Amino acid sequence: MNPTTFLVVTSLLKIIGIIFVIILPMVSYSVYAERRVSALIQDRLGPNRVGPAGLFQPIADAAKFLLKEDFTPRHVNTFYYWLAPCLAMVPAITTIAVVPFGSTLLGVPMVIADINVGVLYIFAIASLGVYGIVIAGWASNSKYPFLGGVRSTSQMISYELSLGLAAIPIFLIVSQLRLTSIVQYQIDHGWMVAPFIGDWSNIGKWLLAIPMLISFVVFTIAIFAETNRLPFDLPEAETELVGGYHTEYSSMKFALFFLGEYAAMITGSAIIVTLFLGGWHLPVPSWHGGFHWTLINGSAPGWRGVAGGLFNIATFFGKVSALLFIFIWVRWTLPRFRYDQLMRLGWVFFFEIALVNIFVAALILAYFPA
Repeated sequence: MNPTTFLVVTSLLKIIGIIFVIILPMVSYSVYAERRVSALIQDRLGPNRVGPAGLFQPIADAAKFLLKEDFTPRHVNTFYYWLAPCLAMVPAITTIAVVPFGSTLLGVPMVIADINVGVLYIFAIASLGVYGIVIAGWASNSKYPFLGGVRSTSQMISYELSLGLAAIPIFLIVSQLRLTSIVQYQIDHGWMVAPFIGDWSNIGKWLLAIPMLISFVVFTIAIFAETNRLPFDLPEAETELVGGYHTEYSSMKFALFFLGEYAAMITGSAIIVTLFLGGWHLPVPSWHGGFHWTLINGSAPGWRGVAGGLFNIATFFGKVSALLFIFIWVRWTLPRFRYDQLMRLGWVFFFEIALVNIFVAALILAYFPA
């Protein structure tokens, strides 16, 4: 097999594997996890009828949505009304193309497209998700969905500024926009949220932990806002807008909006893991002439390399699952903001904090180079 054919085949296998074997099942079972965790928080049972412990509930839900009547109101703009659910789902899945979800497996890098502007690609594609909501609200030709679309637009603009600014300290440290390089830097120098690990006596690393933790918190909260998760779910606030931008939708078109939300949660969690939590890296303590950290990866020969590669993939999605649990936990713990509070938080606090944080990180790096 020539190199070009090999590249095409491996890329197709990675695309099929990441979408149909990992992301779509994770989307389905994120809904199940949300229902189980919310039941645990509220001291009730949750889904427990379909299959053992209700594990087949996502299959039953999918069958229900497929069999429900697909009703299209007469007053909608039909083309855009049908287009909107697709636009809500596709950007969230497309974004995962540049995220390294493992080291290597059988010598093949576990990233679909290792481009040198990976972070810019993420910001560019992820921001397109709002078009699905805006077009859904506008195409419905109804006041409440339209207001939900307008709210989503202003919310996206407000928090994307904080999102981008919070990532700049990482670029100052790594001097790279390639996500695999950012992960490799964290393997060599410690995770971004804890840069002092492995270099405990370095004062600069301890100081650098302060702006990096601020970046991590701002970035994570901005991801909540970008994915319209409570307490930032004003575009679909049922107490004010009935159901918001998806009020006029039914059947699978309605389901695609929620699948898009959960796909965006998974993608957002994957980005947080990649930028701040070491990606697929998990240091394992070992004793060989003293305590130190060893690295398990897929570059070893034979079965150890295969096991190491699978371990890295499991580590990455284990971290993603932990962040998804936090998304769900917050969703069922905090009340929804008022809209003026949401906008004030974005413009008066997060924007300024993220901006000042860049200068703080730059000053630390000027006197204590990483």
